[in-house]
Amino acid sequence: MSKPPPSVRVPGPRLSKRRAPALVRVLVWTALIFAVAGLAAGITAIYAQHEYGAPGPLAAEKVFTVEPGLSAAAIGDVLASNGIISHGPLFAVMAQLAGQRSRLKAGEYAFPAAISMRDVMALLASGKVVTYKISIPEGFTSEMAVARVNSNEVLTGPPAAVPPEGSILPDTYVFRRGMTRQKLVQDMQTAQRELLDELWAQRKPVPVIASKEQAVTLASIVEKETAVAEERPLIAAVFINRLEKGMRLQSDPTIIYGIAGGKGRLDRPLSKADIATTTPYNTYRINGLPPGPIANPGRAALEAVLNPQDTPHLYFVADGSGGHAFASTLEEHNRNVRTWRQLAGNAAAAAAADAAADAPPDAPAADAGDAPLADVAPEPAATAAAAQAPKPVRLKPGSVITVEGRATAIPRLRPAR
Repeated sequence: MSKPPPSVRVPGPRLSKRRAPALVRVLVWTALIFAVAGLAAGITAIYAQHEYGAPGPLAAEKVFTVEPGLSAAAIGDVLASNGIISHGPLFAVMAQLAGQRSRLKAGEYAFPAAISMRDVMALLASGKVVTYKISIPEGFTSEMAVARVNSNEVLTGPPAAVPPEGSILPDTYVFRRGMTRQKLVQDMQTAQRELLDELWAQRKPVPVIASKEQAVTLASIVEKETAVAEERPLIAAVFINRLEKGMRLQSDPTIIYGIAGGKGRLDRPLSKADIATTTPYNTYRINGLPPGPIANPGRAALEAVLNPQDTPHLYFVADGSGGHAFASTLEEHNRNVRTWRQLAGNAAAAAAADAAADAPPDAPAADAGDAPLADVAPEPAATAAAAQAPKPVRLKPGSVITVEGRATAIPRLRPAR
């Protein structure tokens, strides 16, 4: 019996797979790309924000100058190359995103250690550059003030020219690197003009101070006469009273200026020869005010001259405490002079003061060489010539004088029996 033939499986018809439409595939891939890009952007943004606000690489405070004319990208590069920030291109991007790109200012900045990129950008946008100070003390001459300006190493440009005496306002001036020396001196002059205009408008009119120039001249003398602020209105009043009475000012600082000029000081004490030497500024020899200021007065001295204190005082002398004793009469002044000489421990001066006390009340005060020169009782201008003549001296018994090189004692006379 034969076997039946083996069965053969006949494959059925193939079913083809349905592919997604092309648009769907594009959308899927686009979404996938955006998702990846978004993830990358998010990671980048997180990194950028971290770098933007994180402490920077600067190990210690650094002063650095951002030159003018640089773009935000160039600023970022130069800051990164100097170790102030970690990433220059990121700085430029963040400046754009923060809206600060056009606000970054050139200048010299002090960057603290570990300053963040965010704080660097804020600092540059604020324009808070490094500032410097220079102080001109009250009573400096213009020559002294300009010498200080010209010696400053931060200021730029050629040496400034010396302006007229009294045209600078003593003060502390703040400036930035790049300021020229001449510009700073001009700013000092502008400050003086503005202050003088302000104080002149508020002044108490005084006939003997008829102009701003005269006010500055007298204020410069007041400035040099005392460092005690409370005394300035009194000193100013004394000088104004002297001017009104036709008395000479007799101020030592004017003698010094007549000799030393803009140098402002002598390397030696004043002498009788200095007093006797006539210069346009020697107020022991000239009437009224000198031809111009002898220094640059400060605000307080100007205020004192333009609003002097009401007082009858005509004289003042050192009181041994750094201030002065004031007097309205010559007799009172001579007593103050004797007190000062005794405090100073000058026995010879005290003896001369005793001799002056024995003189008639209307006699001139003791010789200037024995007392603080500025504090000698001033003479009326009308009697100045007569005052220069030799003055009689009252000698007491027991005094020793020198005649033709020989010491001779004045005999003590006994009363007649």
